[in-house]
Amino acid sequence: MKGRRWRWQHRRLALLLVLYTLLLLLLVPYVQDYGARRGRGAEEAPLQPLCPSLQEALGEWGWEEEKEEEEQLPEGEGAAADGSEAGDGGKRHIYLHATWRTGSSFLGELFNQHPDVFYLYEPMWHLWQALYPADALSLQGALRDMLRSLFRCDFSVLRLYAAPPAPRDPLAPPAPGGGGANLTTAGLFGWRTNKVICSAPLCPDAPRARHEIGLIDGAACERSCPPRGLRELEAECRKYPVVVIKDVRLLELGALLPLLREPDLNLRVIQLFRDPRAVHNSRLKAKQALLRESIQVLRSRHRAEPRGLPRRQLLPAAGLGGGGIRAQQQHRAEFFLSGALEVICQAWLRDLLFSRRAPAWLRRRYTQLRYEDLVREPRAQLRRLLRFAGLRVPPAMESFVLNMTRGAAYSSDRPFLISARDAREAIHAWRERLSQEQVRQVEAACGEAMSLLSYPPSAEPGEPEGENPASRDEKGVG
Repeated sequence: MKGRRWRWQHRRLALLLVLYTLLLLLLVPYVQDYGARRGRGAEEAPLQPLCPSLQEALGEWGWEEEKEEEEQLPEGEGAAADGSEAGDGGKRHIYLHATWRTGSSFLGELFNQHPDVFYLYEPMWHLWQALYPADALSLQGALRDMLRSLFRCDFSVLRLYAAPPAPRDPLAPPAPGGGGANLTTAGLFGWRTNKVICSAPLCPDAPRARHEIGLIDGAACERSCPPRGLRELEAECRKYPVVVIKDVRLLELGALLPLLREPDLNLRVIQLFRDPRAVHNSRLKAKQALLRESIQVLRSRHRAEPRGLPRRQLLPAAGLGGGGIRAQQQHRAEFFLSGALEVICQAWLRDLLFSRRAPAWLRRRYTQLRYEDLVREPRAQLRRLLRFAGLRVPPAMESFVLNMTRGAAYSSDRPFLISARDAREAIHAWRERLSQEQVRQVEAACGEAMSLLSYPPSAEPGEPEGENPASRDEKGVG
């Protein structure tokens, strides 16, 4: 019995010696490394970057790597005389990068009208609806993958998202025009005004031919054009030399870099901006319709902060507090929309700084446009945009864009309806409809982006009170 106890104590002692030896082997190198780092800490301390958010963005999206690749390009490679990539002869893909209430529907309609363009209106709406309440930042990867498929005329990806939002019995038949394998053109967002869907050959009884320039009557299209399968739509997509997709749900330009690197995709990006004060005014007019997606944008705020976006105080809703239940709901909606606008303005700032550091090959594939410039100089801007896309300029389109911006009056009663209006009046409508406090809050939140976009503040130092700074010549960014 004593011999067994002695052997057990001997084994325990041996085990302790082994563990102690291992601890020493691990601890000594750590102490030496810590001492070495502490000794040279002050000597090799990294310099604080002047613009942390930009530095982090460049590193995150691999921008510096692209710059090194550009420096190794052989001489002679560059843009052609028309602004397109040298050697382009295949299919071209255009992404209209915008946000809500910037005039993006009007910009997209210009491409929808072009006879050589296959156009899709906000197909990522389906993705956001299906994955709600996921935040905007976390959805960028799925959105980019969806874009890749759609640009290649593969619409099967829509079946993953364009389904009824409520759970249903998997054994039950799919709803007419709903999601799943039976998804048709009638299940696509914005199909009633799509020139391809509402004209022959997909719609033999269409009242207007595809090559005719003019707005589609959505009600007439719905009556005359029966739903068609997605395979038929894919076949039409492959016939067109240019595919254009407009959407408002991509938060950052850098998320498109993997697509811009793909030479066979030949992607080009047009980014649309608008005066944030006008954006805020327009968003308030449609606050209930934009509430759900504003919450998704606002939820990206805390995820974006570790990536270098400066943290700001949310814009308070004007008059918050007091009032009945309906008034409190209105204030709550304005609070979410205001907070989302701050996130959007910071994303704009990142994109603007981002594009200024872009290598030459990328600058040839990217251009900027201000809504104000488009409606003030519609024909000149239309020619520039179509030239950037490698498209001809039909004379009827010049008349169309001029008529669309010279309507009788500006009305915000139906903000999502595309119609002829006095767009120049819409530029300054925010001055009459926003309070001074609302204007001040937007300028405080979006001032840096406004400065880069040449939007002057409402009252600059030294200006007489009442002068309209927006009436002065403003420099474009395109």
